[in-house]
Amino acid sequence: NLAYKNADYIVIATPTDYDPTIDSFNTRSVDMTVKEAIKNNKEALIIIKSTVPIGYTKSLQDKYSTDKIIYSPEFLREGTALRDNFYPSRIILGGASKKIKSFAALLQQGAKKKNIKKLFMPSTEAEAVKLFANSYLAMRISFFNELDSYSGCNNLDSLSIINGMCLDSRIGQIYNNPSFGYGGYCLPKDTRQLLSNFDKVPQKIISAIVDSNKVRKDFIANEIIKIKPKIVGIYRLTMKKGSSNFRSSAIIDIMNLIQSKGIEVIVYEPLLDEENFHDSKLIESLDSFKRLSSLIIANRIDDELNDVKSKVYTRDLFRNG
Repeated sequence: NLAYKNADYIVIATPTDYDPTIDSFNTRSVDMTVKEAIKNNKEALIIIKSTVPIGYTKSLQDKYSTDKIIYSPEFLREGTALRDNFYPSRIILGGASKKIKSFAALLQQGAKKKNIKKLFMPSTEAEAVKLFANSYLAMRISFFNELDSYSGCNNLDSLSIINGMCLDSRIGQIYNNPSFGYGGYCLPKDTRQLLSNFDKVPQKIISAIVDSNKVRKDFIANEIIKIKPKIVGIYRLTMKKGSSNFRSSAIIDIMNLIQSKGIEVIVYEPLLDEENFHDSKLIESLDSFKRLSSLIIANRIDDELNDVKSKVYTRDLFRNG
């Protein structure tokens, strides 16, 4: 309570996850923190950085009859969050408080990048920026994954097609490396929240982004099942190189699909100090893992698999993380 009372700015970054039972983010932790903050300090600027449904901050502004609640989205990439804080692509602040520009100045002061582009807009538009930005990235991932699925079914070279496409500056060389599907902290939940926000608004693309990710994981699992391996080794559960996160990791869903067909699965994940994961044995030694696996599947490949290349199934064409 003392922290609230003495604060000029109160930043809320509590986790919000998509809850399928309510078809929306569960914002209970943000609700409780805002309530406590206003109870103890009616003058502080409250900055919500948690990812929330479109229109959520406005509902709080109306509920508490204040303009001192604003929304400021974060755009942090998995594995480079610290760098993204020091060198942000932009600073976005949503709200009408007179204090909003002073907080923007603080964010600029805390960054190493100079002259960061600052955008001021209503809170609802700022919330929309976050969800639409992440859904666009998920759409790019899904597009190149479907390109890769098409190539696989038609005996084409995905790498040649992608390189030929992406030299067009309108397309660009980003988010074009095929994978087993998007996952992580943000993209799965943010795409589903945006789809929920569309509600009665006509759309096809947003639902296709959500559906495409499941289709891709099913496709990858079926490709592996067709090989009829005796023991499938899962090389790392993490989403990408340099990451410690395997929340909503596509490879976990693929592992479960393979197991459902009665195929034995083992896992190499040095971040876990357990005996089993999802009913699969965790192998501590990489050498033992390589020896025991009939087929190794890797969402992102690493040089330490170079000696067993003939055993590895991956769609990591660029090896860029």
